[in-house]
Amino acid sequence: MLEFKFRMPTDMGLKELYMEITKDLVLYLEALGRIRLEQGDEIRTQKDLGDILGYIDKLNELDTAGVEPLSHSSGVTNVMREDIITNGDMRDEVLSNAPESADGSILVPKTFD
Repeated sequence: MLEFKFRMPTDMGLKELYMEITKDLVLYLEALGRIRLEQGDEIRTQKDLGDILGYIDKLNELDTAGVEPLSHSSGVTNVMREDIITNGDMRDEVLSNAPESADGSILVPKTFD
């Protein structure tokens, strides 16, 4: 059993949490991911998950005050254009292609009773 302490940012600062990486947790994640690990892989996965949490804890030590959150790292912006209707009312043209139509609608066969 491996136990890791990491800090999670909250509205009121950092909150220290303890996460226990147990064999049961690894087995649960194995079932959740629908994968099968060998006996030696389970132990290595347990250690790797602990390393990942330790790295996240290290990242939480960085001072990010005043850093704007990003949705893209490359500065992508959405290109907007005016929404202008160019094809107008084509109801009669569309209905002329339908096998059957009535009252401005396309008639289709019943699919259930």
